[in-house]
Amino acid sequence: MLQEELPLVARLLRGQRVASLGTLADGAPFVSLVAYAAEDDLCSYLLHLSDLSPHTRHLRIDSRAALLIAEPETAEVEDVQTLARITLSGTVTLVAKDAPEHATGRARYLERHPAAAMLFDFADFNLYRFTASGARYVGGFARAYTLTVDHLRQAAVVNDPPPSNGEASG
Repeated sequence: MLQEELPLVARLLRGQRVASLGTLADGAPFVSLVAYAAEDDLCSYLLHLSDLSPHTRHLRIDSRAALLIAEPETAEVEDVQTLARITLSGTVTLVAKDAPEHATGRARYLERHPAAAMLFDFADFNLYRFTASGARYVGGFARAYTLTVDHLRQAAVVNDPPPSNGEASG
């Protein structure tokens, strides 16, 4: 059931720090690896991108994009198809350096990626916001769901499920 998956969706979105960013280059797909920071509502994600990168040039022409966020593979995982993953569809917009939300976005991003601090001083790097319009979540075999923005907002406020080994959370 989808409602039972929402805490897992939230944990996945908040727990990872890198995503595959899909953009359009002359109508063809282009994918690159980017760092991100989820915002509180899980409907938007901060990206710090260089103007010199192909994906940034693509986004200036067509702001439509997708983010694929996946549970990391480990040696213990026999079947990688069981790894949880979510593809978010949406658009990317520039967060202007003089906009009121730039300072809070910068702080949120640096909280997740402190090593990126020096890049904020580079003229060719800018803060962008990916805003989701929907998503597709796969939690493993027979656990695939199409999510709306409302589902993402619900996931943002649900509690994590208790540990599966019977231990009390805390």
